[in-house]
Amino acid sequence: QVQLVESGGGLVQAGASLRLSCAASGRTFSAYAMGWFRQAPGKEREFVAAMTWSGNSRNYADSVKGRFTISRDTAKNTVYLRMNSLKPEDTAVYYCAAGAGAASQRGTQYPHWGQGTQVTVSS
Repeated sequence: QVQLVESGGGLVQAGASLRLSCAASGRTFSAYAMGWFRQAPGKEREFVAAMTWSGNSRNYADSVKGRFTISRDTAKNTVYLRMNSLKPEDTAVYYCAAGAGAASQRGTQYPHWGQGTQVTVSS
């Protein structure tokens, strides 16, 4: 149905910045919410950030508020996660998600998921 492909992950040192991209295809996303989640080894998946495609609503986890910014390019059907001041605890596989609803923190609200992109932050 909807296909999501993440990119932009990599290995960086603490304090560096990365921008993750999530390219969507298969349909227009005007009525969708887009989310970013992450999962570190041995830990449960956690919410990072979300926004409605319209841009009217944004939602951030407390752990990334002030450091990460979610945005989208409507012409490219692409959602971005700009990550500044990265910390070792940000190390995880980052997943893009999409669903026809609000910018929820609950992963179950997003039926469409990408394959993930690895972000590793060294100290």
